[in-house]
Amino acid sequence: MSLATPSTVRELPPTTWGRVRQSRRTADKLMRITAAGFTFLAIFVLFWILGMLIVKGIGGLSVATFTQTMPGPGSEGGGLINAIVGSIVLTFLGIVVATPIGVLAGTYLAEYGKGSKLADLIRFINDILLSAPSILIGLFVYVILVEPVGGYSGWAGGVALGIIAIPVIVRTTEDMLRLVPGPLREAGSALGAPPSVVITSITWKAAKAGMVTGILLALARIAGETAPLIFTALNNSFWFSPTLLGGVSNLPVTIYQFASAPYENWQQLAWAGSLIITLSILLLSLIARRIVRGGK
Repeated sequence: MSLATPSTVRELPPTTWGRVRQSRRTADKLMRITAAGFTFLAIFVLFWILGMLIVKGIGGLSVATFTQTMPGPGSEGGGLINAIVGSIVLTFLGIVVATPIGVLAGTYLAEYGKGSKLADLIRFINDILLSAPSILIGLFVYVILVEPVGGYSGWAGGVALGIIAIPVIVRTTEDMLRLVPGPLREAGSALGAPPSVVITSITWKAAKAGMVTGILLALARIAGETAPLIFTALNNSFWFSPTLLGGVSNLPVTIYQFASAPYENWQQLAWAGSLIITLSILLLSLIARRIVRGGK
């Protein structure tokens, strides 16, 4: 069927043209109503989850939550301080592992790998890692680090979280570097600077805000991961060893264990831990948006 040209449209009878316009208006209204309906449905579900989390999470928050270690089964009181500190340590290890690899890989894709088949292969693998289930990454690290050593450790947990964060940083770094205008690179090259100096002194500085945002988004991505930590760092009801060998206490696994337990005190602490993680991720997201907007 050929499309109608302006001349054929003008040749339509007034009544036919009026019906066409009315049908288009009706279709437009239906589309707007449908889109708005699903939007409000998504917002309703989101606020429902957040509201329930806030109501139940605040009930479990207290000074003891941030000052005492996890309580034993069936006991009263206690807190989550060892799990909170353990999560911070594991997340920090994950970002330390992921940042240099992700930034350098993203730099290669944006600066050196233009039109390269190797770069296309790396992008393809990176896309697979972005959508890979985190439990598979945890199982992979379990096979290569936990089994050979003969025990769980915070180091294995940090590596697992780092592998999850790497593709996020790679994608963000590449996208941000591609947004840097070409004349900036050409100006550096015209002054006789080698490509490495142009990248570190000009391109990275121009894309610094976006690259930092990508690191923060990766940090938020791994802050609440549970499955990979079950296979690597497991958990600990007490303070973990300074060497990070053995089980390392962390919030995600603690929430999973406490929420599925029959003890009311544990369940309240699980809600409190969920609220702490949610607020932390929200804070990181707000900081990332602030950086993207240039502090405005």
